[in-house]
Amino acid sequence: MKKIHFRCLAAMWLLLAGLSGRSGPAYAADGIETAGTALAAALPAAAGGLCLLHEDREGAVQLLESAALTLGVTYAMKYAIDEDRPDGGKRSFPSGHTSVSFSAAEFMRSRYGWNYALPAYALAGFVGYSRIEADRHHMHDVLAGAAVGVFSSMLFTTPRNGLLVSATAGDGGYALHLTLTL
Repeated sequence: MKKIHFRCLAAMWLLLAGLSGRSGPAYAADGIETAGTALAAALPAAAGGLCLLHEDREGAVQLLESAALTLGVTYAMKYAIDEDRPDGGKRSFPSGHTSVSFSAAEFMRSRYGWNYALPAYALAGFVGYSRIEADRHHMHDVLAGAAVGVFSSMLFTTPRNGLLVSATAGDGGYALHLTLTL
């Protein structure tokens, strides 16, 4: 059990380590940005909490792997591209807050299903909105961050138990995939 706790805490720390906000006092006008930043921390913490709740060692490892890839890709892109922020700051592309939020939401969907993921995705969407509203990111920064987070978690996360439903669409049609894990 202690190893599970450590891995979940390590995954949460890794996701939270990538978050950085403005320094200085918070003002009422910054409420949306502050809420978005808080949610960007809370979503990975909730994903780690689910690992603890379910005593899910494998899930903790998958969350840690997803977090590492999410942050690695996000920061590699930030330094390689070095796009200016709308407010004049540096390293806008992609949004780190958005990438960790969507990574956590996709982890919850892939591992535990839509019951956890639906509210997590809604909150992750708010995080993205908050970054644009605060003039910290462009729309394409947020969309790229969301894609990095989702794809990072898709690579490492497998369903825990039960029925997982997913859908795909392509040139030739649509498919509904059902996966049952025991």
